[in-house]
Amino acid sequence: MNHFCRTFSTGTSDAWVLIIEALAQTGAVCALSADEYKGKIAFLGGVNKAKFRGKVVPGDVLTLEVEMIKVKGPVGVAQGTATVDGKKVASAEITFMIG
Repeated sequence: MNHFCRTFSTGTSDAWVLIIEALAQTGAVCALSADEYKGKIAFLGGVNKAKFRGKVVPGDVLTLEVEMIKVKGPVGVAQGTATVDGKKVASAEITFMIG
């Protein structure tokens, strides 16, 4: 737990990595909710167009939204956005594969 407090308080890039991971996992839940993918596993294929705005500190409530942009077979792309108090703090295009 000390690592997370230190990471957020110093503003190091570790905090952004955790936010991108949270967006990717949210996208995986969304993708795997389709009937055709029940019982499958989602794999992170890549992160593109990642942008970070503002600062996220301990105590902030992070709201994650993911929209599927394109799905072709087992490969797809989702647009993820993270907000705090309605202000966008991070966004990224996440490529995933279902296997």
